[in-house]
Amino acid sequence: MPTKALITGITGMVGSHLADFLLENTDWEIYGACRWRSPLNNVSHLLDRVNRKDRVFFEYADLNDQVSLLTVLRKVKPDYIFHLAAQSYPMTSFDAPIDTLNTNILGTCRLLEAVRATEDCHPVIHVCASSEVFGKIPAEKKPETGIHEDCPFHPASPYAISKVGTDLLGRYYAEAYGMTVMTTRMFTHTGPRRGDVFHESTFAKQIAMIEAGLIEPVVKVGNLDSLRTYADVRDAVRAYYMLVTMDPVPGEYYNIGGSYTCTVGDTLHTLLSFSQEKGRIRVEVDQERLRPIDADLQIPDCRKFKRHTGWEPQIPYGKTMEDLLDYWRARVRRGESFLTR
Repeated sequence: MPTKALITGITGMVGSHLADFLLENTDWEIYGACRWRSPLNNVSHLLDRVNRKDRVFFEYADLNDQVSLLTVLRKVKPDYIFHLAAQSYPMTSFDAPIDTLNTNILGTCRLLEAVRATEDCHPVIHVCASSEVFGKIPAEKKPETGIHEDCPFHPASPYAISKVGTDLLGRYYAEAYGMTVMTTRMFTHTGPRRGDVFHESTFAKQIAMIEAGLIEPVVKVGNLDSLRTYADVRDAVRAYYMLVTMDPVPGEYYNIGGSYTCTVGDTLHTLLSFSQEKGRIRVEVDQERLRPIDADLQIPDCRKFKRHTGWEPQIPYGKTMEDLLDYWRARVRRGESFLTR
């Protein structure tokens, strides 16, 4: 029997890159759990394989529908589950806190309960939490080596609160029921296919639209002083593969992140440096892009995960940002229409 991996959220940036990685580096069958209304932009290059049933299969499942989760698990009985699906945008969570908490906390609970209720299904499970669980750490309390796994949680958004619940659920199911569940707190990770609601991606999209003459030469921004440590999404999915295949330890939890730290403003300047239009582009603060509270010192200590797996980020920050900008340039050239967010 072939090894089977189930990816919740396969149509997202991370899920689609994880599918690419597994197709290239394993002989596994890849099952993507997605909703009927999920946009397929990020997996359009996989659709021919899906149609031909060539190692990639899409299965209907919704984290808010227990029956759908039971149905897909009983059908697939995966060896590995990568639980990536979520309401993943912190800013939206301020306007939709109940949906965020329901999808991320109760949805994770429904999934883990569905695994528990499925006979002959004992997968290795990766539950994806977030570095946002650490929230707004005062500078004087930030460890010199960066945020380590046992730093206290201080979530700064309903999204972050939901990921605290997700994180704790993963550990609870490992400890209470003997399930092989590991939890990750991935710090900022980006690259091609990043959603335009995230700061570095909206900067890249706006620059690409300015270059094409579609909008005025103004990049609208939020808080440019916030610190971020960046990883490439392609390094992130390699880390997730190593997590589940290299001596997985039930109940463990890991910080994972890149090695390049800078302010959001520095990120904007990096992206602008790749554009011939940089000399005429103005920067304007948009009050609607400012969070009520900002998790602004996101610097990770990833030694625990690196010691366990040997993982190291490989893709340089500059290439990540250039590839992100080129991704948006390609979409603009195709004549796609976008919201100016």
